[in-house]
Amino acid sequence: MDRIIDFAKTTGFYMLFGNLKENWTSLAMILISLFLLYLGIKKQFEPLLLVGIAFGMLLTNLTAFTGADNAMYHTELWTQFMDESSEFYHSYGYIMSNGGLLDFLYIGVKTCIYPCLIFIGIGAMTDFEPLIASPKSLLLGAAAQVGIFVTFIGCLALAFPAEAAASIGIIGGADGPTAIYTTSKLYPNLLGPIAVAAYSYMALVPVIQPPIMKLLTTKKERAIVMKPLRRVSKTEKIIFPIAVTVFVALLVPSATPLVGCLMLGNLWKESGVCERLCKTAQNELMNIVTIFLGISVGATATAKAFLNMQTIKILCMGIVAFALGTAGGVLLAKLMNLFTKKNKINPLIGSAGVSAVPMAARVSQSVGQKENPANFLLMHAMGPNVAGVIGSAIAAGVLISIFG
Repeated sequence: MDRIIDFAKTTGFYMLFGNLKENWTSLAMILISLFLLYLGIKKQFEPLLLVGIAFGMLLTNLTAFTGADNAMYHTELWTQFMDESSEFYHSYGYIMSNGGLLDFLYIGVKTCIYPCLIFIGIGAMTDFEPLIASPKSLLLGAAAQVGIFVTFIGCLALAFPAEAAASIGIIGGADGPTAIYTTSKLYPNLLGPIAVAAYSYMALVPVIQPPIMKLLTTKKERAIVMKPLRRVSKTEKIIFPIAVTVFVALLVPSATPLVGCLMLGNLWKESGVCERLCKTAQNELMNIVTIFLGISVGATATAKAFLNMQTIKILCMGIVAFALGTAGGVLLAKLMNLFTKKNKINPLIGSAGVSAVPMAARVSQSVGQKENPANFLLMHAMGPNVAGVIGSAIAAGVLISIFG
C-alpha cells in the first residue's frame, strides 16, 4: 500500500491537485494553450504554426506538475546562457549536455536558423511577377511598414527597452518568421508573447483589415478597375532576386540573411534548372522547419514569461502596429492617385502591403469585388504583398543594425 501511495505522489495528478495554489499560473497557461489549439484546429487560424506553438506551450507548462526532471525545456539553462557573468554564457555545449528535447530544438531559434530556412521556402513559393510588372507597388509595400516604426515609438513611450520596442514593432509587418528572427536577436525574453501575437494577428487579417479599408476609402475608390499587368520575361524574373540581394546586402547588411534566403528560394524557382531543390524547399524543408519552429517557440511561453501586464501591452501594441500598417498602404495609394491622371490605383491594394502572403491580397480582392463583382484585384494586390515581405525584412535589418 505504501508503494502505491509513493507512486501516486510521483504522478502529475498529485502535483496538480496537491499544489494547485502554487501552480495556478501554469494551469492558466495550459488552458490558454488549449484555447490556441482550438483556434488553430477549429477556426484554422494559421494552423501550420499555431498548433505547434500551442502544443509547445502545453508541454512546457505541464512541467509544473510533472517535475523538473521530466522537463523538455529548461528556462534556467537559457537564463545562464544569456547571463554574461555566468561561466556558461553562450555555451551551446552546456545546453546540449543538460537540456531536453525542446532545448535542442530551440537552438535553431536562438541561432536564427529556422526563420532563414522558412524564408527559403517562402521564396520558392513566391511569384514576384506582379511586383516586377508594377514597380510602384514597392512603395505601397514600404508604406505598410509605417506601423512598425510608429509602434516602436509608442512602445518607447510605454517604457519598454529599445530592443523590446523594436521587437514588438515588427509585429506590424504581419510576418511571423521576421518577428521571431528580430526578437531572437534583440530581446529573446519576449519571444513567446510576440510569436503568439504575430501569428494570431496574421490569422485575423480577414477580420482586422476590412473595417480599416472601408473607413479610409470611398465607394468610388473601392470600385476602381485597374488595367492588366504587363507580361514579365524569364530573364527579368532571374535577374530580380540577384539584384535585390546585392542591393539589400549593400544597403542594410543585417537584413541579408532573411532577404538572401528569400531570394535564393525564388531563384531556384525562376531559374527552371533547380526543380528538385525548389520542390524540396516548398515542401519537405518548409514542413520540417515549421514543426521545429512552432514547438520550440511555444516552449518559451512559460507562465512567468507570459502572464503579466507586459504581455497585454504587447498584444495591444501589436494590433495597433497591424492597423497602422494597413492604413499606411491605403493612404499612400490615395496620395499617389492625386498625382495620377490615368491608370488610377485602387487604394484597397495598399492594405496588402503587410506581409501576410497571400492572405492580405485575397482580402483586397474580396473587399473590392463586393463593390464591383467584375473587378479582379488579386494580381495587383500581390505586388504590394510580396513587396511587404521584402520591406519588413529590411525594416528588421535596420532595427537590428541600430539596437543589436
